[in-house]
Amino acid sequence: MIRIMLVDDHIVVRTGLRMLLEGQPNLTVVADAADGDEAVRAALQCKPDVVLMDLSMPHGKDGLTATAELKKLLPDTNVLILTMHDDEEYLFRSIQAGASGYVLKSAPHEELLTAIESVSSGNAYLYPTATKRLMNEYMERVKHGGDGSDSYETLSEREKEILSWIAKGYSNKEIAENLIISVKTVETHKAHLMEKLGLRTRPDLVKYALKKGLLNFDV
Repeated sequence: MIRIMLVDDHIVVRTGLRMLLEGQPNLTVVADAADGDEAVRAALQCKPDVVLMDLSMPHGKDGLTATAELKKLLPDTNVLILTMHDDEEYLFRSIQAGASGYVLKSAPHEELLTAIESVSSGNAYLYPTATKRLMNEYMERVKHGGDGSDSYETLSEREKEILSWIAKGYSNKEIAENLIISVKTVETHKAHLMEKLGLRTRPDLVKYALKKGLLNFDV
């Protein structure tokens, strides 16, 4: 029996999910929560096998922060993101936070059930177009000089430091002020690291940093 906790700020969604899941012979819902804070407290009490986690919750912790905290406190609990956001940045950030899977709320019920069984077994699950998107990005990177796995080691310590600041959302001016260097120096380092990594835009740098584990989620 797979023990599931539901986390969504809409009670109608939680009620519908509970009816769907408890209609399956191998699934049971052991708790539900309306926000990330409540989710962490409930999970520590019932220790579910799988948490179905919404991303956008206006009150308390959001889904990403709650996921990161849950994975630190309950590493054996698998988090499956269930969201309306068909967006690669949310996808990458969810993976970085520790989620084992990512499914859209618009997906057929059969896909959700498959995803739950997959992550409960310790496997990863991404909805089909997300998998294709990741493969396309990988092929694009290969086309521009490799997958970046070795390129990171060619960066200087200063370039790695600036990459981390950029990924956290700091502007060139803010980075310069924090590192006590000129804005022009920041721009030069940024140009060099982008060339070494085969990246072209600031969002590309953010995605790369997420996948390399250069961002920490403070909880």
